Amino acid sequence: MTLDIETKSLLDELPAGDGELTVEGMRAFGAEMARRFGSGPEMARVERHTVGDGLELRVLVPHAASRAVLVFFHGGGWVAGSLDEVETLGRTLADRAACTVVLAEYRLAPEHPFPAAVDDAWTALLWAAEYSAGLPLIVAGDSSGGNLAAVVAQRSAHAGPKVALQILIEPATDADTETASYRDPANQLIVTRELMLWFFERYAPGAQRDPRLAPLRAPSLAGAPPAVVLTAEHDVLRDEGEAYAERLRAAGVDVSHKRFAGQMHGFFGQIGVLPGSAAGLDYVVAAIERYCAV
Repeated sequence: MTLDIETKSLLDELPAGDGELTVEGMRAFGAEMARRFGSGPEMARVERHTVGDGLELRVLVPHAASRAVLVFFHGGGWVAGSLDEVETLGRTLADRAACTVVLAEYRLAPEHPFPAAVDDAWTALLWAAEYSAGLPLIVAGDSSGGNLAAVVAQRSAHAGPKVALQILIEPATDADTETASYRDPANQLIVTRELMLWFFERYAPGAQRDPRLAPLRAPSLAGAPPAVVLTAEHDVLRDEGEAYAERLRAAGVDVSHKRFAGQMHGFFGQIGVLPGSAAGLDYVVAAIERYCAV
């Protein structure tokens, strides 16, 4: 299936790059994309807490009684991204799923290479576990944030705290850039094979087989929390996301997976921009209601 018409229109609107990848350029691109999303639903309150070396946890509390506490890690290839860029998504999740959403900041590469982001994600999860006060704990993330969610969900199975659900949205689960989805010319859109290689070089050079970078390579996934996995048809990360869902199933983990036809990498976060985002949000909200019934 080809890209849907809305995605094609969005790609046509984006300025053509000059071919030079820079950290500053990647961070500016993410901030510019986020300006399209609007402000999102009003919250009952927004809290700001600090953990670790001055890292922010932005807590979005909906008006409805919370059914769970959801820790969300943003994407950006471990190099870019910010809490501001995902606040609209976080507010929408909080409102639609009746969850308190914790947007978790983590240190970015190349200033802070692997495993700094993993360590920060774990710190955020531990903080949220105490904050949750008995509510179910969910860990979620998109792209590189989905990678961090998968890694800390694995660790939680052995070291606690108990995680009720992991939501992995277009996750990076390996560093193998030779898969069919990586090599497919139809998938070289916003996130390309070249860009992923660039991210890996800045975040984790030489660590390609470390399960904290490539959770698909973990010796065992037994005991991992139930998982909801979203993949996009036209995404270089599609095959590894689906392979991770299958490995979880093979390990006895309850898995719900859906491949979103006609969508590219990053579709989920395009709140109010792409209809595919609304469909992805519906899928995630339904899963949260199923796994964390009041």
